[in-house]
This record gives sequence, structure tokens and C-alpha cells, in this order.
Amino acid sequence: MDIVAKSSLLVPESLRAALPFGKGWRIYAVNPPYPQFDPATWRLRIDGLVERPQTLTYADLRALPRARQTSDFVCVTGWSVDDVRWGGVRFDDLLAAARPLPHASALRFISAEEPYEDTLTLAQARVPDALLAYEMDGAPLERKHGAPARLVMPRMYGYKGVKWVDRIVVTDRVEDGYWQQRGYDRDAWIGGSNGR
Repeated sequence: MDIVAKSSLLVPESLRAALPFGKGWRIYAVNPPYPQFDPATWRLRIDGLVERPQTLTYADLRALPRARQTSDFVCVTGWSVDDVRWGGVRFDDLLAAARPLPHASALRFISAEEPYEDTLTLAQARVPDALLAYEMDGAPLERKHGAPARLVMPRMYGYKGVKWVDRIVVTDRVEDGYWQQRGYDRDAWIGGSNGR
């Protein structure tokens, strides 16, 4: 038995769930309990600097061109999950019907878990592995993982991965999100960010 496994036996389960012992998911929420998701009533709004604001149902989202990828998830607090299989939609496909205006340069992701939000530049959202995910490991996202949709940015720390996304605002500026307002880097590139 390795040292991480041994040390985890000495820590009560309630505390173990909150601490980064090795690999495996740690689920964080800034305003518990997790938001509820009803596929029949959920809507994703895409608005801001667009020609045609959009309101997508869950079925509409899943009908867009589907992308699949396997990538690691890395949390700035020191834990990670290898080889997560994601399914969802790339941002160019997601934004195609909305038609961002020429001076648009960023996307603001707003979570149903208020006040959580974060921003990516359009260039960041267009990296090959950026995704608005609605599936994980071959199944629809679970509530605790951000159902119905979450931002996936494998090259950035997990705090950029906004869960429970229900609105995307196309804008002309990057704004500080929830964690940046608390001292974390605006750009959360793994290995190139201060993490705080």
C-alpha cells in the first residue's frame, strides 16, 4: 500500500472527500446544493454580440455536430483524473447560428450556480480540445459534474471548467470570473499559471 493510500485510511471519510488524496474526482461547488436540471425545461441562451441570439433546448444542443475526445482533467489544488472521455460540441459549431459580430472577442460562461462564471477569449475557445460537454465517460453528465453542460478546457486548470452552464454571452472583453476575483490567474494554463 502506498503512502497516499495509507494516509487516506487515517482521515475520516467526510474530510477525505474534501482533500486531494491522489487521483480521482473532487466535486466543488461555490453555492451548494448543486443546481437542478430538467431536460424538458432547461434552456441554453447564447446572446450578446451576435447577429441572432439563440435559445437552445437540451435536444437542440445534442443535435449539433458532436465531438468526442479523451483528455485529462487537472485541478489547481493538486489532484487530477486521467483519460476522461468527453462528448459535446465545439464552440464554432455552437456559435454558428448566433453569428458573433466582427468585434466580438470573448465568451462569458454563466453557471446556474450563482455567482459562478468565467470568460475565455474566442481564440482560447477555438483550441482543438475546447468543448461544451454534455457527456462524460459514455453517459450524460451527472448533476455533480455539471449537468446538463459544462466547459471543458483540458489545457487549463479545472477552475475554468464552468459547470451547469445555462448562458453564454459573446462579448468584446475578458472579465474576471469567480476565481479570478479571488486572486487566481485569468488564464489558467497548466504549468503557466500561478494558480492563485
